[in-house]
Amino acid sequence: MRLVKTEDAIGHVLCHDMTQILPGDGRGSPRYKGPRFKKGHVVTAEDVPVLLSMGKEHLYVWEAGSGMLHEDDAARRLAALCLGPGCVASGEPREGKIGIKAAHDGVYLADSERLVAVNGCEEVMIATRKGGFAVSAGDDLAGTRVVPLVVRESVVEVAERAADIEKMGPLMRVEPWRLGTAAIIATGSEVAKGLIEDRFTPVVEAKLARYGIKTTWHATPGDDVDALVAAIGEARETGVDMVVCTGGMSVDPDDNTPGAIKRAGARIVTYGAPVLPGAMLLVGYFDESDAAGEPRAVPVVGLPGCVMYSAATVFDLVLPRIAAGVEVRRRDVVQLGEGGLCLRCEPCTFPVCPFGK
Repeated sequence: MRLVKTEDAIGHVLCHDMTQILPGDGRGSPRYKGPRFKKGHVVTAEDVPVLLSMGKEHLYVWEAGSGMLHEDDAARRLAALCLGPGCVASGEPREGKIGIKAAHDGVYLADSERLVAVNGCEEVMIATRKGGFAVSAGDDLAGTRVVPLVVRESVVEVAERAADIEKMGPLMRVEPWRLGTAAIIATGSEVAKGLIEDRFTPVVEAKLARYGIKTTWHATPGDDVDALVAAIGEARETGVDMVVCTGGMSVDPDDNTPGAIKRAGARIVTYGAPVLPGAMLLVGYFDESDAAGEPRAVPVVGLPGCVMYSAATVFDLVLPRIAAGVEVRRRDVVQLGEGGLCLRCEPCTFPVCPFGK
């Protein structure tokens, strides 16, 4: 930095905040005291008389030499790494930061490995919310900036190479809700015989409805494997976008849901999840074709009993991806282990809590 006359500072970058004090009513308190110009501000001709009125006849400024970037320009380049489908910049940089917001409702997804690689580069940062959760249009997703006021362009280039968006695409995206219909198969002989009320189905229906998924088919076939397989087949024939089987997921002799889902032809992604509550979750897919002959993967889930009575479970962690038509991989479920212990807080504040994060 160097010291220059205020009149010669036009176009230069301020190195620190410039505080302005405006006199008050004479009773001891100023009318205003605070930063009139913030660090990083580029001095304009209109600023000069204001600075002079503040008693600033000389200023310390940065000189943006060759190969150097102002923090605002660097923030723009970092933001460009983040702007995948469904993501928009919040506007021009403020104090060297640019925010990223959701353009529409959906599930927010981030490439965790590349995000770590970028944040591992010196003097840059991208802070994001946790991926895999539902967001609404306008929600904050991330913020970008560099640490110093002026940074070497080569520093930003290192971060850009780590992101490798030309090959891998942007670091984040918001996938809109795509599934529209679901079938629910409520297991249990006690439900099939009418001995108890089916309290599981209304809970699942409400969770699906949050993502615009309507339950259009329902069955209570009991616990017999053949009956379960037949019910799954009937559900698929209706053309629903998703099949949900409730209960019958543990190791008891009468719990036949996992076996029935497999016999029905599902490609099992995982049976079991490192999450409590919800360790007995099953996620799979039926690989089939749509009416136009295009391939599609119809998700099928087997839900353990905890989904019926716990406010937040593993189902709440995987459902946003499923509702957006994003295929759940076993790796996605395995990664839920860190943060996968629900603390059963009273009252429950999910998803604004550590569960799943």
